[in-house]
Amino acid sequence: MQPNNVYDYTDVGRSAVSQNTVLRKTYGLLGLSFLPAAAGAFLAMSTGLSLFSFTGNRWIAIGIFFAFFYGMSFLIEKNRYSNVGAALLMVLTFGLGFTLGPILNYSLALSNGIELVGIAAVMTAAVFLSMAAMAKSATFETNSIARFVSVGFVVAMIAMVASFFLNIPALSLAVSGLFVMVSSVLIMWQVRVLIEGGEDSHISAALTLFVAIYNIFTGLLRLLLAFAGEE
Repeated sequence: MQPNNVYDYTDVGRSAVSQNTVLRKTYGLLGLSFLPAAAGAFLAMSTGLSLFSFTGNRWIAIGIFFAFFYGMSFLIEKNRYSNVGAALLMVLTFGLGFTLGPILNYSLALSNGIELVGIAAVMTAAVFLSMAAMAKSATFETNSIARFVSVGFVVAMIAMVASFFLNIPALSLAVSGLFVMVSSVLIMWQVRVLIEGGEDSHISAALTLFVAIYNIFTGLLRLLLAFAGEE
């Protein structure tokens, strides 16, 4: 059971925690998390600020990003049954939205940038809905999927670090594609775990789903910019 101080974002006043209730609360909190993400992206786009502009060094900016992401994720998981965790999730999504400012500004400066951003957003929504639907209808071994996702993210992280050093465009695109694929499977796995009752924290589940959606959107946008971007 979750503590009584956890705010129910979708069914106010109901205290019974069931599989469907956790799933509904997850979707409710996930939807709410896009508001600070949009605010962060708007702030970065309107001001032209970025981690690089603050630090002046690419590697320091990357280090700050990972420190912020993993530090906030750790704190959210530590408070996964309280309103503190939900508030921290809003802080994290604001920060991740802020990091989208540079790529969105670059995209919108292109002649077909608006279309590419829109296509990436629509494709991301389609992937999420498709994976969630598959999780409800398909039967699969969640432990096997979890191992695949874990290995996939390890490989993707190693490849991403390698791309930072080697600066090979093709490798960077491969990393984006790998993150899109693994994050798509992650959505299916997380929703299935919620349906089976293997996750009792809507805060933790919303965190996983938001990060997956963030990875899919940024990955798809980078791929579209590489193959369809026009000055």
